[in-house]
Amino acid sequence: MFHRLPAVLALLPRRLLLASSSPRTLTGAPRRMEPAAVRCLPGEPKLTISFRLDGTNKCMLRDQDEPLGKVLARISNGLAKSQEKTRKSKKKNKGQTPPPPQQQPPPAVKLHYAGEEVADTVPNSAAWRDGAVLRVGDVTFSVRRNAPTLVTVELPGSLLAGFPVCPHLQVEFGTLEDCEVTWYKENAPNASPDAAAEPPRWTEVGRGRVHVPSNHDIGLRLKLRCTPRDGGGRVGEAKELVSAGAVEAGPGACTFDNRHSYTLREAAWPLVRVATYNILADVYAQTELSKTVLYPYCAPYALQLDYRQSLIKKELAGYNADILCLQEVDKGVFTDSLTPALDAFGLEGVFRIKEKQHEGPATFYRRSKFKLLSRHDIVLSEALTSDPIHAALLEKVSANPALKDKMLRRSTVLQVSVLEDLNKPGRQVCVANTHLYWHPKGGNLRLIQMGVAMRHLSHVISEVTPGAPLVFCGDFNSSPHSGVFQLLSETVVPPQHADWSSSGPEESCSMELRSAFPPLLSACGQPAYTNYVGGFHGCLDYIFIQPGSMQVEQVIPLPSHQEVTTHEALPSVAHPSDHIALICDLRWNP
Repeated sequence: MFHRLPAVLALLPRRLLLASSSPRTLTGAPRRMEPAAVRCLPGEPKLTISFRLDGTNKCMLRDQDEPLGKVLARISNGLAKSQEKTRKSKKKNKGQTPPPPQQQPPPAVKLHYAGEEVADTVPNSAAWRDGAVLRVGDVTFSVRRNAPTLVTVELPGSLLAGFPVCPHLQVEFGTLEDCEVTWYKENAPNASPDAAAEPPRWTEVGRGRVHVPSNHDIGLRLKLRCTPRDGGGRVGEAKELVSAGAVEAGPGACTFDNRHSYTLREAAWPLVRVATYNILADVYAQTELSKTVLYPYCAPYALQLDYRQSLIKKELAGYNADILCLQEVDKGVFTDSLTPALDAFGLEGVFRIKEKQHEGPATFYRRSKFKLLSRHDIVLSEALTSDPIHAALLEKVSANPALKDKMLRRSTVLQVSVLEDLNKPGRQVCVANTHLYWHPKGGNLRLIQMGVAMRHLSHVISEVTPGAPLVFCGDFNSSPHSGVFQLLSETVVPPQHADWSSSGPEESCSMELRSAFPPLLSACGQPAYTNYVGGFHGCLDYIFIQPGSMQVEQVIPLPSHQEVTTHEALPSVAHPSDHIALICDLRWNP
């Protein structure tokens, strides 16, 4: 009776035939459909169709308004050519002369939706619908249109026992919070030549976007499996990634370990935990000057970015800050390392690059407590010459052309973010973050830079968020005896201040500089040092607040001098930067 089967099937309705002909094995078990991913967005002229056929990934970029039939014909012809090429290759490998090519019918390629074949004249944008079925010969694909898709899956190069591993994940048509992440470790190191021929065996060791390897994982690689989801029940294709290297032993005690005992939990409202930290940009850490002159005592591997990033992420995560101002953030570090890591710990961030240096300040805020309302970043030198609010200061600076020229060549930026307190809607705070000119003899330039910054901040608050308190963080490269510190804490710097002539008579100036704010308070006081390198130590970093709006509840103690100097100076194998983070808890005034 089997020879009658084709004739019988021909009499069945097309819809019934399709429903009853799902691919099965000889035992009757259903065969899994392969996925075919389609990315199609309104307003874009092209769509992409991706699937895996004959062990090869196929990715097609087609016009959205193109008739479906052209795509199906392209798939069919491509498969026919691939099969013919494979046939010739097999004959050649066997030493046989391939026979003349015979005209073979191209494989049938059809697209179905809801049991009906989609007409060849339907445009691609309408044909490739979610849930459609693509049949290529005897292979069946389930079409997933704009399904959650992982576009980036990366693991850091350095894996240290006891330090959080935060992968860089980017998902389209889904949300990171809904992704399912599973971690595995090798059962044993895959080191011998014989073992290399066998696939490694894995044991599940954790779930979630952050994984902390233990000492038992030292010498073993990690594997990450991530399944993208969108929160509405849609699931995309999972991806797996094995770490390039094995987990290594951590450095032991770090300078920030004891500090974390004060910040085990997030600050409870109405407290706000604020931190500022110059994390040492890689563009500076890897110079020959840094390796041989500035930090010759630091082990070379401890200056490597991957290693320092492992320490930085653990340090920052342990502070549980609500507002985090960072300086010397490399552009790539912000995008590929800090943003995914801190996002997993509940922080969102904004970045402002200094174009000439390829690094800049970054401000992060806890998304459960704050919402970013607006940004008002400026390049200080550009604002001085372009914004009329600085006209008086520009006139005084212009009296010395050499000083003006030097000032205008600086690319220092001021990052300004207006945040709203989600616990008390309507209450806002203006967070400023900067890194002033670094040269030891540049006190006059830093005064001018701070003069521009304070005038700009006063303007932003009065025009954008009247009455909002100011929290001003950064590496000011200024000691407590400097003119900058005096300007902020006493509101005025007289013409006789020594900083006006700090760079010599050719670039000196003499003016009275006034702050547009009442006296500000250094929330963490005046530590003996926040920067400690072989040839210098001093207090350069600050968190300034308006004491009438906020009160200091707690200052997190700095590392002890013994901890700082255990490896001579900073940075070291136990500390990732030449600066020390400042952290304090501030209380909103009623």
